Amino acid sequence: MKFTRMISRIFGLATLGLLVSAGAQADSPAVGSAAPEFRLQDQNGDWHTLEQYRGKWVAVYFYPKDDTPGCTTEACNFRDNIFAFQERDAVILGISLDDVESHREFAEKYSLPFSLLSDPEAEVADQYGVVTNLGITKFAKRQSFLITPDGTVARHYAKVDPDTHSEEILSDLVSLQGMPSS
Repeated sequence: MKFTRMISRIFGLATLGLLVSAGAQADSPAVGSAAPEFRLQDQNGDWHTLEQYRGKWVAVYFYPKDDTPGCTTEACNFRDNIFAFQERDAVILGISLDDVESHREFAEKYSLPFSLLSDPEAEVADQYGVVTNLGITKFAKRQSFLITPDGTVARHYAKVDPDTHSEEILSDLVSLQGMPSS
């Protein structure tokens, strides 16, 4: 009986710890506010900042892990729509906590024609309020932000369906830009 009660208390404390650590994160930037700046390396080791994309629309999508089913589906859908994004003067940037090498392998395996940015310390993911911290591991939640050419958040997608998300962002771009779709 004592042993069972002790295990129950330990499990309860561990669960509470996980909930506290998972909840201890920054809030996501509000629509209409300035998007948090970043400086991260892509799959080729090149550095990217949000500032370098001023004047363009930027779709920043956070995802949990390279080469997993949902993340692969989402990335390949962005890949398949790359010309539609380019037509709308929009850039796609994928961000996860995976390292540069993992991003390189993922991008090569699926011929991804956009930058995958590595945020191994979860600093940028935390600034955007998308970190899940389970104590022994962290990952980025599957959320996205559409950023205007002047650097403000136009849309925050807190619930993302990997199968349709690329089309959802394209639809919003058409609406926000007031341009007819081709």
